[in-house]
Amino acid sequence: MEKEKNLKKQIPLRVSEALYVELERWANDEFRSVNGQIEYLLTECVNYRKKGRKKDGEE
Repeated sequence: MEKEKNLKKQIPLRVSEALYVELERWANDEFRSVNGQIEYLLTECVNYRKKGRKKDGEE
């Protein structure tokens, strides 16, 4: 069961060269790979969205 939790899906992602350069700079600043930076940013966005929905439901 633990192995199932650690599985990651591979997805093709196309971004502009300009965006890639910015992601690469940001990743280097935070000592991450570009792939790791993209994963981090997507995780943060999903968590932010989940928290926002909880706040909307509470009011």
